[in-house]
Amino acid sequence: MGQLKIGSESFNVEVEGPEDAPVLMLSNSLGTNLHMWNPQTPALAKRFRVVRYDARGHGHSVASEGPYSIAMLARDALAIMDELGLERVNWLGLSMGGMVGQWLLAHAGHRIERAVLANTSSYMPDARPWNARILTVQKSGMASVAQTVVDRWFTPEFQGRDPHAVESIAEMLRTTPDQGYIAACAAVRDMDQRETIRSANRPVLVIAGTRDPATPPALAREIAASIPGAQYVEFDAAHLSNIEQAESFTTAVMNFLTSPARKAAVKKPAAGKKAPAKKSAVKKSATRKTATRKSTAKKAAPKKAAPKKAATKKAAAKKAPARKSAVKKSAVKKGPAKKAAAKKSVAKKAAAKKAPARKPTRKAANSRTTKRRTR
Repeated sequence: MGQLKIGSESFNVEVEGPEDAPVLMLSNSLGTNLHMWNPQTPALAKRFRVVRYDARGHGHSVASEGPYSIAMLARDALAIMDELGLERVNWLGLSMGGMVGQWLLAHAGHRIERAVLANTSSYMPDARPWNARILTVQKSGMASVAQTVVDRWFTPEFQGRDPHAVESIAEMLRTTPDQGYIAACAAVRDMDQRETIRSANRPVLVIAGTRDPATPPALAREIAASIPGAQYVEFDAAHLSNIEQAESFTTAVMNFLTSPARKAAVKKPAAGKKAPAKKSAVKKSATRKTATRKSTAKKAAPKKAAPKKAATKKAAAKKAPARKSAVKKSAVKKGPAKKAAAKKSVAKKAAAKKAPARKPTRKAANSRTTKRRTR
């Protein structure tokens, strides 16, 4: 397509793939251009209408004065979509392109179908390296930082294995307009999307490089943790994982964008409908447990009471025989033994009469003795 005029500014845009296919928009990293996606484009263009563009300040797009902001770069992407008549797109952005994707997810989510955020971050923990790089480019131009950046973007093993790929990226860095690079560095340095990204509600895949010093895996995992349902994958690569692990990167992106199962898994309405069922199930189980406990308690109560009653019955049983035996004895005494009982009672009465007689005699004897002594 070439140059796309938007107002008084122009952007370099290329469109490939079937016209009736879903649209996939690719956004480049800081210091590169749309050709950084060359390893992925042939495969992606078979399934998608691929839209690539040079970000503001890069490649053959406008390089206006800075500083830029991530919001400004994201509005450029929306303007390109509007100019092409694209209501909604899938998004694939790496590094700065991933930062633009985060802004779109948070502020224009209705324009994004799914998003892949590769080797990126929601904020830059330290502004000093960015200030130093800006000063270096201002003083000596892009050629002065190209090799340093390349060493951070590719592992030593890959630089030795595929020098041609490394050189193509180094050339992109050297030919990036100084003014555009400096302005975009300020946008990356000043960005902080840690809170706004939490509002993203579209399916997201976060890709990281295990050996990436520019945006380490810890920063990528923070993004994945902040977006509900986000998927995460990590490759053995440095910053430009789409080039160092081109085949694995392309496969992961394709699987994420085309897999119906993954799409269903991240749909929030479906999850919301299932959630109440799970809660009710928990409540029911809790109710059953409570009912079981109550019934168990009721059953346990009679069992506890039973021993007491048994003990009472036993005690009663022990006393009862004694009473019965007493009755039997009394029953035996009645009848023939009545006369013997009568004789005993007469004898007792006689003994009782004699006992009082003896007691006065002793008292009388004592009184007599006392009288004798007094005399």
